Amino acid sequence: MQSYISILREVRDPRDINARHPVATILFLTLAATLCGEKSCVEVADFAAAHEEELSEIVDLPFGAPSHDTFSRLFRLLDPAELAKAFAAFMTALRAELGLGATQGVVAIDGKSLRRGYEKGRSHMPPLMVSVWDSQTRVAIAQARAPGGNEIAATLELLRNLVLKGCTVTADALHCHPAMAQAVLEAKADYALGLKANNGPLYAEAERIFANAGARAPSLTTEEKAHGRIEQRRASVLPAPIAARALLPGLKALGRIEAIRTGTNGKTGTDTRYIALSRKLTPAKMAEVVRAHWGIENQLHWILDVVFDEDAARTRKDYAPENLAVIRRLAQNILRMHPSDDSITRKMRRASWSKDFFFELFAHMR
Repeated sequence: MQSYISILREVRDPRDINARHPVATILFLTLAATLCGEKSCVEVADFAAAHEEELSEIVDLPFGAPSHDTFSRLFRLLDPAELAKAFAAFMTALRAELGLGATQGVVAIDGKSLRRGYEKGRSHMPPLMVSVWDSQTRVAIAQARAPGGNEIAATLELLRNLVLKGCTVTADALHCHPAMAQAVLEAKADYALGLKANNGPLYAEAERIFANAGARAPSLTTEEKAHGRIEQRRASVLPAPIAARALLPGLKALGRIEAIRTGTNGKTGTDTRYIALSRKLTPAKMAEVVRAHWGIENQLHWILDVVFDEDAARTRKDYAPENLAVIRRLAQNILRMHPSDDSITRKMRRASWSKDFFFELFAHMR
């Protein structure tokens, strides 16, 4: 555990030199409390006070547990770039200890609003966090706040600092533009980007070639039944025509997924999606890649909202919303990578109730 705390010690303290509690101590206490289900700085302070004796075995607490004002002040002032750097170092060390090696497979990118983290009078513009999700290990490998809500700028900056060689990067239609495609190619990765009418010329090309191919397009049809609903999906892939390749760097193929859903009430709905591909995939492989992308919604964003109550978080001032969002994602990663088959909610409860299990969350990573 001390090796991970040493990473937190590298975070520069923005407070005055007379601050009584080291920044690494406050960060670790916040992470520990979050692992045990605490949601706010007040709850974190209460947790630290209630477990002061046990926590003092891990970090020095000569002045006792910090107050909630101490936690709030640090997260308001702390440079998010410093905490993001610590997150990346923490995840690198964690992956190395578990023998996971470099990131492989599908890497999904998506933004998520901190719905109640807006500043006073700016409820229309809550902070937006962009996450990069490793679908193979089901953990976030990087994240950053989108400046001014600019998800594209945040994504391009994240891509510049990641090693993604051999991966397939997926994102929604917002990111289907030349700068994104070029950034993925420069990372020596492939892309599978959603395509909608906001990229008009390329979308028109996709509609045209699939309309011309008709039933001749190589395809795969699957059917899924769950909760009384039935969904049929037909995945098709065609080589990108020359006119389309000129619109997006590295474009090799275009994919289409047609979905027909029948609900419990018997009503049927249809949906057609197009995907820009830098590598010509089989219909089965393209369907697998697109399916893997939605893990970022179902296994990261949903967990953050339902388990960590992120949408209800009221922290609003300065850098606090995004810094606490980073802590949540780090806690989610630690809980996710513990080998137990228990749900994340149950792991959080066990960490809160059992000192041994809390230490096990870190000990298994050695």
